[in-house]
Amino acid sequence: MVRHFFQLFLIFFLTIPTLLTGQAPGPDTLAFATFQPSRSQKLEYAIIKNIYVAGNKHTKADIILRELDFSENDTVLLSTLTYRLQQNQYNLMNTGLFSSAEITFREWEGATNKVGLQITVRESWYIFPFPIVELADRNFNVWWETYNRSLRRLNLGVRFYHTNFTGRKDWLKAVAQFGFTKKFELIYTLPYFNKSGTIGLNFNALYTREKEIGYTTLGNRLLFQTDGDNILLRRLRLGAGLLYRQGLDTYHRLDASFHNNHIYESVQQELNPDFFLNGLRQQYLTLSYQFTLDKRDIKPYPINGFLFSTSLSEKGFGLSKGIQALDLSATYVQYIPIATRWNFVSFLKGKTGLNRSKQPYYNSTALGYEPDFLRGYEFYVVDGLDFVYQKSSLRYELFNSSINWGRLMIFDGLKIMPLKFYLVLHNELGYVNNPFYKTGNPLSNELLWGTSIGLDMVIYYNKVFNFEISRNHLGELGFFLHWAFSF
Repeated sequence: MVRHFFQLFLIFFLTIPTLLTGQAPGPDTLAFATFQPSRSQKLEYAIIKNIYVAGNKHTKADIILRELDFSENDTVLLSTLTYRLQQNQYNLMNTGLFSSAEITFREWEGATNKVGLQITVRESWYIFPFPIVELADRNFNVWWETYNRSLRRLNLGVRFYHTNFTGRKDWLKAVAQFGFTKKFELIYTLPYFNKSGTIGLNFNALYTREKEIGYTTLGNRLLFQTDGDNILLRRLRLGAGLLYRQGLDTYHRLDASFHNNHIYESVQQELNPDFFLNGLRQQYLTLSYQFTLDKRDIKPYPINGFLFSTSLSEKGFGLSKGIQALDLSATYVQYIPIATRWNFVSFLKGKTGLNRSKQPYYNSTALGYEPDFLRGYEFYVVDGLDFVYQKSSLRYELFNSSINWGRLMIFDGLKIMPLKFYLVLHNELGYVNNPFYKTGNPLSNELLWGTSIGLDMVIYYNKVFNFEISRNHLGELGFFLHWAFSF
């Protein structure tokens, strides 16, 4: 146990130099006065007399104004005005609603320094009806290598997204999937419903029927089993949540959900009696709270700023015999520009189970499941009760431009495609404490290390593709592909 805590401390200690260098603009930097300037101050301050909005055909104007850190009749220090306008352009782009956003001066009264600002946006495409041709596996690399690109392991169906359903940045997702895994899902998020624009709602429902089940972990690889046409795992989740946005960068989230999971009898009797620990059915309530402070400049692919998030989640509440868990997690990421095209990223995340009793195998996931993974270990999973990992990345901007598709693109919001390429070096460390399911899994309770060199491609501001050659501490070398779409 002492060795385990020493290794956790070592990983954290290695991150301290990066956490203490390069501070992003904090609240004081963005603070501004709300008083009328005296005669001696008139040349030092500007008064935002009017704000005009153009280009928003579907998006409500108040959704745009909600993202600004100033409003009409506010007073802004002239020396910070250019910086403030740039930051507010980032705020608008970070909504994911626009392919471009620009804030310019429309009018300026020299005698009084009263200014009018023009916000011009180009709305992005909001409706994404994706046909599902999806892998049943954890990631692309597992499907390609382990299952020899078998087309039998595909899921087919329709996934529908609407990222601005009523023009209020309300997000709708609906999934109807058939094939290897049947899945039906509905998620709706309303950013706010109160007059001050701070409190929102989330509703979600999920139902799946799975013919193949990852029933245990051996050699830090998931072992799967099918049983003819029998459904080995059924899952039902019903949830709702409250969202509270405290200012532009501070978020609180409270979620409650009901889970009803059921396995086929052969899973418990023949494959893994610890899958649910107690019987064939797992029913429990979950309540979780998450706090996030987000000071990143460009959220899909930040260059400057930081992100801090922590959450506390309770499962079971003493009402379920199979599961009783209380988990605490925290994430800190620092983005540091170090030269014109160079920037550095330090990422630290950890989770611990405050309830130290044995958990069902099904609920003991740690590293190797999106979004928590180490480069070089894409083929592995490391289960456990606690984990911590640190990632350092040095990035160099190779290319930054836009492509105008013109008549080749029928959707106006997609005609101009911003495109960036970065050369990236990664170094990553991780550790998982697995007190209950370590047998036969040598990566548990061991210090993990991975490194990679890669090319990141960023298109349309919020869609990122990573092409990487990675190596882990076992000496294994491989090519891996990752992607992330922010809607």
